[in-house]
Amino acid sequence: MKITYYGHSCMLVEENGIRVIIDPFLSGNANSGISPDDIQVDAVVLTHGHADHFGDSIGIAKRNDCPVIAVFELAGYCANQGVKSQGMNIGGSFAFNGFKVKFTQAFHSSSISVGDTWIYAGQPAGVLLTIGDKTFYHAGDTSLFGDMRLIGEMNNIECAALPIGDAFTMGPDDALLAAQWIRTKKVIPVHYNTFPQIEQDPVLFCDRLRQTGLEGYPLKPGESINI
Repeated sequence: MKITYYGHSCMLVEENGIRVIIDPFLSGNANSGISPDDIQVDAVVLTHGHADHFGDSIGIAKRNDCPVIAVFELAGYCANQGVKSQGMNIGGSFAFNGFKVKFTQAFHSSSISVGDTWIYAGQPAGVLLTIGDKTFYHAGDTSLFGDMRLIGEMNNIECAALPIGDAFTMGPDDALLAAQWIRTKKVIPVHYNTFPQIEQDPVLFCDRLRQTGLEGYPLKPGESINI
């Protein structure tokens, strides 16, 4: 499984000819390192509706004629924008053509800003993406919560993307504990340094991970790991 980081919380996951992008905030992020026009995928998966995650979802889905997979209300909004969508909900899983998605809890909020109006976008989520025999966990925007232990017990997670930015999500201390609870060996820090409020040192975080026996990968936009 190849996992490529495109800044903030955007991850492109590839395995067995399947390509899935999660939270494609690209054109609005000067640090993404790629244009949404260059994205070729089989599906877009969203953790929640905030602009720094929803990003270029609609344009990517239209250009690729692929579905947006999201929590029910957010998927409904995407359908109203003229794209294919698959609504799901927390705790549910669904097998697509060559991959499976399961949404987990995430403790955050979720809405879409349209002018001066905020549209409810359902519950925020984490994502368990399984392709073949490998599972990648994207925690989404979340605080630390006790059931991360259960997520680790129930799933063989090869790699996880965990937010470290603090202010709006877990900070480094809580993410360090989350990494141990979910029982993964490989962690990619996300959701940091895009805005002043979430400035963190990903190299220091990964050094702290290694002290607990875990591997941390402070990827720069466009960099990948193979698991």
